[in-house]
Amino acid sequence: MPQPIKVIIWDLDDTFWRGTLSEGAVEALEDNLQLVRDTAARGIVHTIVSKNDFAPAEAKLRELGIRDLFVFPQISWQPKGPIIKQLLEQMQLRAPNALFLDDNPLNRAEAQYYNPDLQVADPQDLPQLAPLLRASGQPDPTLSRLEQYRLLERQQQARAQYNDNLAFLRDAQVRVELREGPAVLPDLARVEELINRSNQLNFTKRRVTLDELTTSLEDPARRWGTVRVHDRFGDYGLVGIYCLQQPENQLEQFVFSCRILHLGVEQFIYAHLGFPALEVQGDVATELNRTDLPDWITLEASATPPAAPTRATSASPRLRVLLKGGCDLGQLTPFLQAFDLEVKEEFNYTNEHQIPVHVEHTALLRAGREWPAEEQQRLANALPFLGREAFQTQLWAGEYDVLVYSPLMDYTQDLYREKATGRAIPFGGYHNLTAADPAAQAAAYARRRFRGLDEAFLRRFQQEFTYEGPSSPEQFRQNLHWLREQVPAAVPVFLLNGAEIDVPGSGETGARERHQTMNQALADFAAQAENCFVVDVRDFVRTPTDVTNNLRHYQRQHYRTLAQRLAQAIGQWQGRHLAHSPWTDLKARAASLVPAKLRGLWNLTP
Repeated sequence: MPQPIKVIIWDLDDTFWRGTLSEGAVEALEDNLQLVRDTAARGIVHTIVSKNDFAPAEAKLRELGIRDLFVFPQISWQPKGPIIKQLLEQMQLRAPNALFLDDNPLNRAEAQYYNPDLQVADPQDLPQLAPLLRASGQPDPTLSRLEQYRLLERQQQARAQYNDNLAFLRDAQVRVELREGPAVLPDLARVEELINRSNQLNFTKRRVTLDELTTSLEDPARRWGTVRVHDRFGDYGLVGIYCLQQPENQLEQFVFSCRILHLGVEQFIYAHLGFPALEVQGDVATELNRTDLPDWITLEASATPPAAPTRATSASPRLRVLLKGGCDLGQLTPFLQAFDLEVKEEFNYTNEHQIPVHVEHTALLRAGREWPAEEQQRLANALPFLGREAFQTQLWAGEYDVLVYSPLMDYTQDLYREKATGRAIPFGGYHNLTAADPAAQAAAYARRRFRGLDEAFLRRFQQEFTYEGPSSPEQFRQNLHWLREQVPAAVPVFLLNGAEIDVPGSGETGARERHQTMNQALADFAAQAENCFVVDVRDFVRTPTDVTNNLRHYQRQHYRTLAQRLAQAIGQWQGRHLAHSPWTDLKARAASLVPAKLRGLWNLTP
């Protein structure tokens, strides 16, 4: 393949699966399903151009568990050549970087006629192509590149609703953030990648080595900056770089990702810098001018990334451990304090509507990190089961040396996706709120003294949100990889898995099977991730008598066992046994005998 493949365009019938969907049952080709998964994790994007009816084709892809790995699907009965041309324009990709797979040679020929540089192949060639594709790109275990194209897809869908492009841009709420000087250093790898790999919006095309880049950043005569962009559709991340040679007021680097093409960001930054001298090299997708300042873009104050936490020093010898999970983990704290550890806690809490809010679900953590503050506040105000503190966390402050994290809300809670924005929010569990009778559900919430979840709200919620069910194991693994990247690499992450027993009368149908599936996903993640360890509760939580009202709440004595297992694992990581106080442990055991309802230990998951 002469050009690197950035997108694979799939036909479906007799290409992605065996058979013709419109004529009856089809047979999944497992090798193709796995190829999509593997290459998506290398940053290759997947889309579809197929002659089929959209609804049954999409339903089949969902049945195969693969729908979410495709963006911009074009499923209709229209000729494929023009559709592919339009698709590549929408995705802001070049034909030489696209591979079209189709079993019909006429379709391949037509596609190349409309897109002369397009790479095409018969699906029979996939056994030879697959190893090359799997070796392409760069590792992207969190599927960040796929997420960027989902964002672009949402933006394009919204843009199509406007007749006036300027009106669309004003409604898009485009905001940019600039970081300059030392604040550029943490993003050095991304800066180097953007300079050397971008073409469409690379105005200077001066490629650099990492050493050259480092030297240039240290030069006080050069003003380096990075550009981050977000709008109401999502966060584009770091998408722009500039380097201004200040004595001559000339741009040496002026580079942007095609993710922000047609938003006017490059012209805005050029104007913000005062229209310095710029010698444009080669073809670019946008023509700059020395007069316009796009007034639909807002410049935000620069944010400085938090410093990485430091390991304990001689002045502070005790390791700082952050416990994050359901508040039943509070029962670990007194037992962990019997060891040479300083314990911090971040658990679920009861919000201003008297509703328990779990802030540990990975989808909510990502939302708090990636969504614009305005969107967080909007949803916090609109959804009583969130509340104003739902997106706050100690995780990013870095004031801990060890993270102990219980992801059991990912096992439990369901995701609901807002139709208008595509944003997914976790809530409840083992119960589809959009299928419930609003009056009966409101009465049930009223009995629990929850405020705001009345019949009117529930009817509105059912209209504005769709039920997606619990996170898939793949989504869970992706979010864990994302979380591992957010936490400094030097900080170990100890993960608490879930019990695998049936709890009679809990009302959580299928909980045991769900825990089994997610425990395996957690183990698979920990086996691949650096500095991550699973503490297995299944060694001592084995029967229904070992839990209380559900799979996530254990009998008191088991929290002491869990604390001991954690202390042992932390000691092994640190390379020494942790000092232990039998007297403190004895006091903790005595305190644990006080009835839980007197200590107010936990609120149940709504």
